[in-house]
Amino acid sequence: MITWFHSWRAALRIARRDAWRFKGRSFLVLAMIALPILGVSAVDLTVRSAELSPQETLTRQLGHADARLTDPGLGGVPLLQGPKGNDYAPAKDYGDHRWPDGATDLRKALPAGATTLTDASGSAKLRTTHGLLQAQVRELKATDPAAKGILDLDHGRFPARDGEVAATTQFLESSGLRVGSKLTVRGLDTAYRIVGAYELPDELNTEQINALPGALLAPLDQALQAQGLDSSPPDTTQLVSVPGGFTWNMVQQANAKGVVVVSRAVILSPPADADVPLYQKSDWIGYREGGATDPAALAAAGTVVGLAMLEICLLAGPAFAVGARRSRRQLGLVGANGGDRRHIRAIVLGGGLVIGVVAAVVGTVLGVALTFALRPVLESYLGQRFGSFDVRPLELLGIAALAVLTGLLAAIVPAVTASRQSVLASLTGRRGIRRSNRVLPAVGLVAILFGAAIALYGSTVSDNFVIVAGGSAIAELGVVAMTPALVGLFGKLGRWLPLSPRLALRDAVRNRGRTAPAVAAVLAAVAGTVAVATYTASSEAQNRAAYVPDLPSGVVSLVITDDGGRDVPAARAAVQRELPVAVSAKVDRLVVGPPRCSSDSSGKGCGSAEVVVPDANQCPLWKEENADKEFTSAERLKLRADPRCQDVAVYPAAGDVVVADSALLQVLGIKDPGAKKALAAGEIISFDPRDVDTRGQIGIQLIPDVRAADAAADQGKELPADVKKFTAHQVPGKPNAYGFKMIVPAAAAEAAGFGVVPVGGYWSTTEMPSTAQEQRLASDLDASGANPSLDIEKGYVGENNIVLLALGVFAGLVTIGAAGIATGLAQADAEADLKTLAAVGAPSRVRRTLSGFQCGLVAGMGVLLGTAAGLLPAVALRLTERREGESRYRQALTDGLSDAVVPHVPIIVPWGTLAALLIAVPVGAALLAAVVTRSHGTLGRRAAT
Repeated sequence: MITWFHSWRAALRIARRDAWRFKGRSFLVLAMIALPILGVSAVDLTVRSAELSPQETLTRQLGHADARLTDPGLGGVPLLQGPKGNDYAPAKDYGDHRWPDGATDLRKALPAGATTLTDASGSAKLRTTHGLLQAQVRELKATDPAAKGILDLDHGRFPARDGEVAATTQFLESSGLRVGSKLTVRGLDTAYRIVGAYELPDELNTEQINALPGALLAPLDQALQAQGLDSSPPDTTQLVSVPGGFTWNMVQQANAKGVVVVSRAVILSPPADADVPLYQKSDWIGYREGGATDPAALAAAGTVVGLAMLEICLLAGPAFAVGARRSRRQLGLVGANGGDRRHIRAIVLGGGLVIGVVAAVVGTVLGVALTFALRPVLESYLGQRFGSFDVRPLELLGIAALAVLTGLLAAIVPAVTASRQSVLASLTGRRGIRRSNRVLPAVGLVAILFGAAIALYGSTVSDNFVIVAGGSAIAELGVVAMTPALVGLFGKLGRWLPLSPRLALRDAVRNRGRTAPAVAAVLAAVAGTVAVATYTASSEAQNRAAYVPDLPSGVVSLVITDDGGRDVPAARAAVQRELPVAVSAKVDRLVVGPPRCSSDSSGKGCGSAEVVVPDANQCPLWKEENADKEFTSAERLKLRADPRCQDVAVYPAAGDVVVADSALLQVLGIKDPGAKKALAAGEIISFDPRDVDTRGQIGIQLIPDVRAADAAADQGKELPADVKKFTAHQVPGKPNAYGFKMIVPAAAAEAAGFGVVPVGGYWSTTEMPSTAQEQRLASDLDASGANPSLDIEKGYVGENNIVLLALGVFAGLVTIGAAGIATGLAQADAEADLKTLAAVGAPSRVRRTLSGFQCGLVAGMGVLLGTAAGLLPAVALRLTERREGESRYRQALTDGLSDAVVPHVPIIVPWGTLAALLIAVPVGAALLAAVVTRSHGTLGRRAAT
């Protein structure tokens, strides 16, 4: 008795034998399914490995200790804290009472039986082969078992004596030193030997050295104090090990002594919110410490991964359609020998099952291997090490099962189509004549409109990113359904093309059943790439717009406020000597009293100069003490757009009022011809119209003695102040003066009775200074005895996101692979046409050109349609983020926050990426097809009839 089991067993044997017999075709079908599986499994492994577990995070923070005790700097007052130690607040409201001074003794918070390990961090200027480099100094006995996992040794060893240090690999690279070199510290005569190189797992780009506790920071502090130089005490914490762990009760006892605790046991098993006193405070406005996930990141990942799942189906469908057509003679023989339709369907479905299983295994194994091989590259890109190589069998099994299911689903339509063919048509190879389907394009158009409406609804009304993903997928399916009709529209361009591309386009239009699925495969792959690229470019533009530079890119600022500017000339000369300077602008400052008042205005006889802003130009939100209550949210929203209420975002180190000449205008990029003339005429240059009164003048109030003025204010009196009036030239428009309010000519300042002392300078550069040049400059400044504030504006530096990186690499990989595999399938299906060309004597150049244009057209149409389909989800996601930002802004105004910032959420189309796709993918596919097409004219075996 023949059962369904025997029928399927026979079908699977035939499918397996057929797949092995036609290896080339089977490989293409397998690659169609395995490629997306490879990408999805690689994304899963990358994200899971980069996502640290709580235990791995704690190991990097605490090593093998049970807790870290920290002084929050509140004078030892009792505290309340959250379970993770990120949030804390005083246990009671001190109001206007004075806070206690002094540091908290961490040892008082230690439970009985605890052992400790000191971890102190500071900074120092270290001498390198290039000059002087400011770097972190960490005093931690890294060889102690409690510290294991905080620092990872690369080579060499950790210090064992006071005269030894270890350095991060980034420090060694920047400094030009190596293990075995001697290292000296500015301010110390002691030389230290570098005995090892290590890295911080979470901060691979950090420049840091490690020493034993008390070996470097304490001697450096004593030496600086002996030289009369300022020094800041190190940040000291205690790593604590306690038998049984540091419990929540111990944390609360430490809080009562003014200490904040990060406890391993508490983080791994946090108390309920009801047991956290901080959350019960009536005035607590913080948030619960938890693992809240960014909705935008979920939306981006969900949408693109959803498109990737759709990609698998679209890639596998044309593969099995081509395979079924290539096997129609064999299927006809089955029918001729008594097989019915269900047997033919079983054979085609068996082929999908066999190749799906193989593709699942191959794709998953290659995904694991690819992720493992690229792990160092990804870690370097992110600047942090992954945790363990996190292979989750259930997730990979689910991905593999998806490949098997895809193989079966993709084979359903070819199986039904093959079973409906007559035995005669299958044996003779006739395809018959099919009229174009007019219903499918109409359904596709409706799906596009419906899906776009759903996606836009999700982005403008709902907060559920699943709606955006679902709408985008429906719209893309609509584009796929319309692909045959769109291919026909492309065919109308053939009349203007040369012979080979015209033949290729006509062939593509006549064989839409082959062309449309291949175009759909490339379409889906490109849609994912475009979606990721558009979202990434828009997010990058948003972050770049939010970045507020202190100065124009490449500009160097140097400010010295000590000793009345005595060291400024030597420091200016050092900058001129060591950096690639283009324009130099010397900057002075106004002084009321003797020159020493330039750095200390609290002494007797030291005054101050303040700009007098006319009452009519002052912002009402800032004039009223209770502005949040005096104005409604609508009034505050309106006033936020008032030019009088635009706050500055940059505060120059030299002050917002400086004494300089027209060179500073050139360095700042102020292009106003009238400003240079006004400075030469002794007029003040104003960048802020609020400072200028109706007569075009600026008032600067002269307070001869700040101490006397403060004493009078305490008695309710106000000393008469002398206001100097200056003629001002207001720079037109809204110039970006980087926080400077005005430039005062030296002659005008001295004529008004102000003292002028050097304070520093600003320099534009011909190229961005290198780290070696910065170190040489720091060394020269140190040799001159100056203690400057030095800054180089290096512009916006974007952050690297592991999810977007993984999705971008995956989408690009699938795009290139889909184009290449679709090329191979199109060639396999068009083999008869190439044989016909060979039979009529066409030269190899024509055959190669025809094959290249055939595949190039498939890729070109897919890229063009995929670009349009991929823009929809990215735009919808950005609209969702814009709406959320505007909602938070309105809520902030309602809550009385007058300093709320209007959200800026741009939508940027990455034209460079789109141009590369539109050119590189079709051209690459065409060249690939032309190269692999056989050039000889040997005729193939005549098909049996």
